[in-house]
Amino acid sequence: MTVAPVRSSASKWLAYVLIGAVIAFDQLTKHWSLNALNAGKTIKIFWTLQLNLVFNSGMAFSQGRGIGRLIGVLAIAVVIGLLMSLRKPMSLVAIIGTGLLVGGACGNILDRIFRGNGWMSGAVVDFIDLQWFPVFNVADSAVTIGAGFLIFGAFIARSRS
Repeated sequence: MTVAPVRSSASKWLAYVLIGAVIAFDQLTKHWSLNALNAGKTIKIFWTLQLNLVFNSGMAFSQGRGIGRLIGVLAIAVVIGLLMSLRKPMSLVAIIGTGLLVGGACGNILDRIFRGNGWMSGAVVDFIDLQWFPVFNVADSAVTIGAGFLIFGAFIARSRS
């Protein structure tokens, strides 16, 4: 993958495609989990991996319960900042990282907006359970992988300068 800045507006569309794909896949899997894992049902997949429906009203690792609205507002601010960063030349690694991170953040923001009884009062749907790690979802995975791409890209760019 290239870490040299990409100036083509066509390459920025990759970020938008990733954002849309992550949001769609995240929301589809959450919809499936709400239907398939209701009433406490757990599906064992392999080793410690299982699908188990939980709701997270806080932030990562279920910390910060009760401050979901603040978390949602901060996430929206981060998304806006990242979308604005797409206007500048950036490497392919950074474009992919930004697309994944924004898509994942938007997937969880949608839960906070639409899965509650008030503005930003909803809980995030989590269902991927390793039993030795906090339960997470597709959006959480995209945020983590996207952040990894951005960190990797920053290290590579720094080492080349």
